[in-house]
Amino acid sequence: METQQSDALDVEQIREDFPILQREFEGNQVVYLDNAATSQTPDPVVDVIADYYRKTNANVHRGLHHLSQEASIAYEDAHDRLAEFVGASGGREEMVFTKNTTESENLVAFAWGLNELGPGDEVVLTEMEHHASLVTWQQVAKKTGADVKYIPVTEEGYLDMDAAAEMITDDTQLVNAVHVSNTLGTVNPVSDLADLAHDHDALFFVDGAQAVPNRPVDVEEIDADFYAFSGHKMLGPTGIGCLYGKKHLLEEMEPYLYGGMMIERVTFEESTWAELPWKFEAGTPVIAQGIALAAAVDYLEDVGMERIQRHEEQLSEYAYDRLTEHDDVTVYGPPGDDRVGLVSFTVDDVHAHDLSSILNDHAVAIRAGDHCTQPLHDKLGVAATARASFYIYNTREEIDKLVAAIDDARQLFA
Repeated sequence: METQQSDALDVEQIREDFPILQREFEGNQVVYLDNAATSQTPDPVVDVIADYYRKTNANVHRGLHHLSQEASIAYEDAHDRLAEFVGASGGREEMVFTKNTTESENLVAFAWGLNELGPGDEVVLTEMEHHASLVTWQQVAKKTGADVKYIPVTEEGYLDMDAAAEMITDDTQLVNAVHVSNTLGTVNPVSDLADLAHDHDALFFVDGAQAVPNRPVDVEEIDADFYAFSGHKMLGPTGIGCLYGKKHLLEEMEPYLYGGMMIERVTFEESTWAELPWKFEAGTPVIAQGIALAAAVDYLEDVGMERIQRHEEQLSEYAYDRLTEHDDVTVYGPPGDDRVGLVSFTVDDVHAHDLSSILNDHAVAIRAGDHCTQPLHDKLGVAATARASFYIYNTREEIDKLVAAIDDARQLFA
């Protein structure tokens, strides 16, 4: 597809690639606003998955026959494609395929953290961290005796960078921050955090799950030591995540999982490891998923990442303005013109789960709960929020349907 002739997205053309958006429930066409959890997958990417299984399916790096060689080349090339997409000049040697962002966090935590952290060391996170990083480093700290500190979030939903400058010290071994908050919609100053970390010889790890799908990302410009993201939030299949790591760090780290394919030589007494990135991809890897994710990247770049970013920001601002027309709605995070394409909110006297259920009666799909940020919700003073999140195929008309459905919920609980 080609949509780059004009500055705005041709949303109607894009929607033709997503037949799921034409589904109806009890006469209502689905309005899918749960993209921060999982995006939909376009036909061209689904076709790549089907074609792989129909024409190429074989294990990689293990066979001399034609199918294995074709699968191996496509899988290896997919690593290069993902590395290129996020600005990793080291190519496949700096791009490890995992199951998801959570596994990428755990890979670094257990392959690096368990070996490098000890009593007196500190890991600095933020109060807006997803459980993928918060729980992981919390548990590794318990195993190693390290301490975990959290950069505060201001009332406006931003990181307190003055506090960050004080908290990151020579005792800090790693700073881990979300690039974009999946609850607040905040875009964090990751390059500034990288500078603070590196000023104290600490590593900097970015959770980019909510950033890579909707904006240009350059890991080298950020100067991230590690950067993780997931395929299922960026038009790709489930079951695949990506971990960028600077080559010298990945070379120094021990494997996280052991078994087939990640070895070079095995005897009864010793084993040595394969070259990067394969030493971190034990067993039969995510072959079809990796090849399909490369196709999803092609699709996104064909649309244009700058256009995607603008489209999401415009939808987010419109949703913020529509929701805040009512005094009984509280939207959490920065103002509408300074956030990514999601809004988390509450409606007075209507629990988020009840609201989500009523919206479902209108075929409006949102997310309700703590969005894997329980400590942040504790700080906000709410048990759960409703979250509407947008992507390349969403429209203002769908936001109007969201607001109309909220009006019905409001009347039911009046």
